[in-house]
Order: sequence, then C-alpha cells, then structure tokens
Amino acid sequence: MSQRITLSIPDMLHEKMEKWRQSFNLSKMFQDALAEAIHKKEEFQKRFQQESDISEIIERLKAEKKQSEGNYSENGRAEGLQWARVAHYDDLIYAAGLDSSDEIASDPRLGTYFKELLNSGLFKDTSRQNLEKYTRLFFDGWRKGVNEFWDEIKEKL
Repeated sequence: MSQRITLSIPDMLHEKMEKWRQSFNLSKMFQDALAEAIHKKEEFQKRFQQESDISEIIERLKAEKKQSEGNYSENGRAEGLQWARVAHYDDLIYAAGLDSSDEIASDPRLGTYFKELLNSGLFKDTSRQNLEKYTRLFFDGWRKGVNEFWDEIKEKL
C-alpha cells in the first residue's frame, strides 16, 4: 500500500523539474532519498547505542578535554619558568606582579615577547574557536610558572 503526501519545492526548482519530468520517476527518487536518509539516522543511533552508553562517552570526552587543556596550561607554566630564569630582575618583578592574563599579549612591557611566542607556531594546531580559550590557559600557566620561580627565590635576594 502507498500513501500520498504533498511536498513543497521552490518555484525555480519546480520550473526545472517540469522541463525534465518525463526523464525522472519523481516518486522513486523521493522514496530512495528518504529511505537513505532514514537508514543513515538509524545506523547512527545504532552505532551510538552499541559503542557505549552516554555516561562512558561523556567521561571519555571530559578526560580528553582535561588533557588537552592541561597541556596548554602546563606548556605555559614551563615557558614561564624558562623565561623567569633568564629574565632581568626588573622584568621579573613586573611579570610577577601581573594580576591577570587577559591583557598579557598586548602588555606594553612584555607584549613583544608574547607576540613572538604566539607567532612561533605554538598554537598552530588549535582551531579558531578554541584559540582564545587555550591562549588564556597558556598565559595563566605562564604566570603560574613565573610566580612559582619568584616565590622560590624572592626571600634569597
């Protein structure tokens, strides 16, 4: 048994369809396209349910997110420690006093250093949508590294 349905198509497509109507079995074309679309949806749902339950997927993604974000933060910390070891005393005091990572790339005193660092390809594999977030994680890590170094040596100066 077959059911009849009504479809809406744009005028331009209707005009083209009318020119070629005799060359196509429109019912068959629609049935095939619809069957394929439904099949893809059903296969996706089946794979989704078979792979593992949603809580396992969420836990896996959380772990991957934490690792990804942690890498940027830890890389920033290591870079901050390295910078602090060779920094001039005045620059070190200045950097240790920075309160926020928000403006660090355009900082008048350290901006050139950070622009060169950012242009070095440090974030080359980072998507545009994550660039700001990962840059902030890196800068937060950098500040942490500088502050750890400063806290270790300040009493000895």
